[in-house]
Amino acid sequence: MPDYALTRDRVETYFDRTATQTWERLTSHEKVSRIRETVRQGRDRMRALMLSRLPQDLRGTRILDAGCGTGAMATELAQRGAHVTAVDISPQLIDIAKRRLHPALATQVDFQSGDMSNPAFGRFDFALAMDSLIYYRDADIGRVIDTLAARTGQSIIFTVAPRTAFLMAFFTIGKLFPPSDRSPNMIPHDAARLARHCPGTVTKIGRITSGFYISEALEHRT
Repeated sequence: MPDYALTRDRVETYFDRTATQTWERLTSHEKVSRIRETVRQGRDRMRALMLSRLPQDLRGTRILDAGCGTGAMATELAQRGAHVTAVDISPQLIDIAKRRLHPALATQVDFQSGDMSNPAFGRFDFALAMDSLIYYRDADIGRVIDTLAARTGQSIIFTVAPRTAFLMAFFTIGKLFPPSDRSPNMIPHDAARLARHCPGTVTKIGRITSGFYISEALEHRT
């Protein structure tokens, strides 16, 4: 998957060398700009929406947090009793997540830096990928979902950037800049078209819009 690998490497470089401090502050409780506050609120609402698809009592389950970032999702899953494998392509973000995790939850969360689709991470009851697939094309997302589905017993809950006029405009403008001069470019998706690239059934869960944050949650079942 050459396109997937190139995008994955660009995402790692962006979060490890360019946006680490910005992302650390955005996902903290520090004061941020009004625009970034809307993004923060949107991410909080999306995380809650995704978690609402899981049982409240997660004791005895193994869950993959694919693209865990600074660890907010992993923390909430562990608080509900799950054993979490929290993976991110960025070692810098993994370091932040480790520092933020409450010591009482340390035995329930296994942080790993690497490719979220790596089979070496094992099998899971559920997999969640919040905003970690938004930079990839539909065929690459389909391959990742296919790989995860082979090792996930119940469902995969993931998000994409929906194909709206607003996001399509940003996507078009972003392509005008050389890849070395811009952050990884979100690729808007039509859920029905994306579903054709995924095995099993893909269902829309809901869309969160909060200022500049627009994301759509989907659920995959084999």
